[in-house]
Amino acid sequence: MNSSKLYKEILTRQDPDQAVNLARFFKTGKGQYGEGDKFLGIKVPLTREMVKQCWAETSFGDLEDCIRSEYHEVRLAALLTLVQIYKHAKKDVALQQQCIDFYLSHSDFINNWDLVDLSCYELLGTWLLDKDRRLLYDLARDGKTIWEQRIGMVSTMQFLRHGQLDDTYAIAEIFLAKPQPLHDLLQKAAGWLLREAGKRDEQRLKNWLSTRYKSMPRTMLRYAIEKFPEEERIRWMMVKVDN
Repeated sequence: MNSSKLYKEILTRQDPDQAVNLARFFKTGKGQYGEGDKFLGIKVPLTREMVKQCWAETSFGDLEDCIRSEYHEVRLAALLTLVQIYKHAKKDVALQQQCIDFYLSHSDFINNWDLVDLSCYELLGTWLLDKDRRLLYDLARDGKTIWEQRIGMVSTMQFLRHGQLDDTYAIAEIFLAKPQPLHDLLQKAAGWLLREAGKRDEQRLKNWLSTRYKSMPRTMLRYAIEKFPEEERIRWMMVKVDN
């Protein structure tokens, strides 16, 4: 039994009624992307609050137990704690490397979109700001699950925040080259990050889309142009030819 402060604190906050709602929201039914996952019924703000209270007292041994938990919120708490440890490591490169190694070696347990999105760009994205980024391309292209592939894309959010747009577009190209139909959650991730790139340079996004939109998966395009004026969005979608 896990005896860490973080794990015990999480168990005290469970809400069975809310657990039912979260299980439905994260598609845990048979054949759905979150099939079989279990929930305690704890929303993200409360999980963050518990992590804030406990991260400094949480060891990598505790994280090992938490990331392997059958409960979604415990795995999320482990990832958010890892983010905090990484952030507070500052110039301790060895500790930062330990965080990244832990993250990559436990990707099997990062198995839903929120677990990916709330951790990957804070960890991998930050780590790779001044390093070779082929790891993300490999994950996007060859990741053994849609979650690893999504990590490859969403990690580029940190680059966008630093005005670096090239990797987002390059990884979107990898997604476009995948056998179709592309999984809905990968379409959404790519479209979301393209939209964020467009906030930094709208004309570049429009130029990129102009030669690709007719063959793009519909959901990816819809997400990418979400911030365009309504009439312009309608024009892009009306002339699109579905795959």
